[in-house]
Amino acid sequence: STTIMLDCGLDMTSTLNFLPLPLVQSPRLSKLPGWVLKDGSTFLDKTELLDLSTVDVILISNYHCMMALPYITEYTGFTGTVYATEPTVQIGRLLMEELVNSIERVPKAQSASMWKNKEVQRLLPAPLKDAVEVSMWRKCYTMPEVNSALSKIQLVGYSQKIELFGAVQVTPLSSGYALGSSNWIIQSHYEKVSYVSGSSLLTTHPQPMDQAALKNSDVLILTGLTQIPTANPDGMVGEFCSNLAMTVRNGGNVLVPCYPSGVIYDLLECLYQYIDSAGLSNVPFYFISPVANSSLEFSQIFAEWLCHNKQTKVYLPEPPFPHAELIQTNKLKHYPSIHGDFSNDFKQPCVVFTGHPSLRFGDVVHFMELWGKSSLNTVIFTEPDFSYLDALAPYQPLAMKCVYCPIDTRLNFIQVSKLLKEVQPLHVVCPEQYTQPPPTQSHRTDLMVDCQPPAMSYRRAEVLTLPYKRRYEKIEIMPDLADSLVPLEIKPGISLATVSAVLHTKDNKHVLQPPQPPASKKRKRVSDDVPECKSLKPLLSGSIPVDQFVQTLEKHGFSDVKVEDTAKGHIVLLQEAETLIQLEEDSTHIICDNDEPLRVKLRDLVLKFLQKF
Repeated sequence: STTIMLDCGLDMTSTLNFLPLPLVQSPRLSKLPGWVLKDGSTFLDKTELLDLSTVDVILISNYHCMMALPYITEYTGFTGTVYATEPTVQIGRLLMEELVNSIERVPKAQSASMWKNKEVQRLLPAPLKDAVEVSMWRKCYTMPEVNSALSKIQLVGYSQKIELFGAVQVTPLSSGYALGSSNWIIQSHYEKVSYVSGSSLLTTHPQPMDQAALKNSDVLILTGLTQIPTANPDGMVGEFCSNLAMTVRNGGNVLVPCYPSGVIYDLLECLYQYIDSAGLSNVPFYFISPVANSSLEFSQIFAEWLCHNKQTKVYLPEPPFPHAELIQTNKLKHYPSIHGDFSNDFKQPCVVFTGHPSLRFGDVVHFMELWGKSSLNTVIFTEPDFSYLDALAPYQPLAMKCVYCPIDTRLNFIQVSKLLKEVQPLHVVCPEQYTQPPPTQSHRTDLMVDCQPPAMSYRRAEVLTLPYKRRYEKIEIMPDLADSLVPLEIKPGISLATVSAVLHTKDNKHVLQPPQPPASKKRKRVSDDVPECKSLKPLLSGSIPVDQFVQTLEKHGFSDVKVEDTAKGHIVLLQEAETLIQLEEDSTHIICDNDEPLRVKLRDLVLKFLQKF
């Protein structure tokens, strides 16, 4: 009876349907003609699948999977608890802050919502007319909403056990993908569900993935695999460095659209090792983001969330990441925006890291306009979340070179097969997309989840019944009650004891307490919660052999005994006494007419064949 929501990611691909938000008025973008609707009625339809106010708990796997949180906590009546690790919350805050900042600083002169009407959307040109669930698209949240949403999060550490209403226990485990990223275990005393989302087995800056704790799962829910299963992250980093070096040597600038945290730390680390050998030591690197400073500082203070060799540096003391040294030697400079200090320090050729990877907002829009006309410059796409061709569409025709080096360290299908063989869940549940080859490469049957039994798949808005039942509950027994039990050996090695107790249940915790002794008439309280204990009859066990029973009856003077077989056992008829005895596997009934002495006599004969306990 607990409703748990796994992650609340925000689908930002919808931004690709909009024009970029330039900081500086762009004559090219502002001259585009508006789209005029000939006629049509305006109405908005809204489909809500789930009443989010019924969700008790949200578990967050990593900072990319929480971007929709303000919409849930501030707009839906949600009153539950959100659990996440500290780096997830702090870096999630930076991502949200950057998003809000980039959108709020370019206010729209007019607002329109008619396009959200299904009838109107049908008339728009492709790809707009094919966009899904347009009526659900929302304006960006504000910073006060972000702060309010994040204040509702409870911080947790890896392997910390959190009780939910006494019904289940949840535990975050390191997933190896990003600072503070987690897989979650949801378990009762006898069942276990693992939620594996956004995990990595590669050695990058976060703590390595904890696989052992995922063993013995009844169900493993698998999602957040790599978006580019055919690309090898190491190869892509190499390609990134060589393309960057080549462009800069030829006098061009390099633009890297990126998020302010995550892969950028690894890229800066690779560049740090590469700079001198490639003769790039005098080329400036600029990291421009409203949260650039916080991001670079956070990465240095979350020591316990880093991989082992970075943790050890902290005690030397040395900064765990080399970007600290790049900043000290002035090779890496960071700025909140392109205004102010940056415009004074700006030297070309240079390398600029800035957001947003969709190329629709943030300072990247300015650099695309500034550098797009020269074939000396290069834009390198490293984030896999957006189709780079769609991202570039509003800037065409472009003279600058475009290089696609997507770096996604999350699990690929080979690693998934290996992981599933090691942790051996009874059932795997995953999105439908993972159970078939990618649409563009239908022959690649290796690019899908392969496990036995085959994975159960789900698609958007589908309700799935997971293949396990909650069969047992754990019950505690009070020490004084345990003391009073007297086990009897009934077979070698098997002892039984009867228990009479009161079952007390609160917050899904069950306790057996001693019953109250029968109260004397005077002291009886009406409001007594605990039922009185009645004196007990012994429990009977065993079976009655019919032939021997009939012989015994005849010995005791009952003649004319008849036996009839029934579906469940036998009926013994005593015709003279007008009495019948029903013998069944789990019960015996003596039915006689108002003759108590006879009933008692027969009962004692039946009991001779049974064991008392």
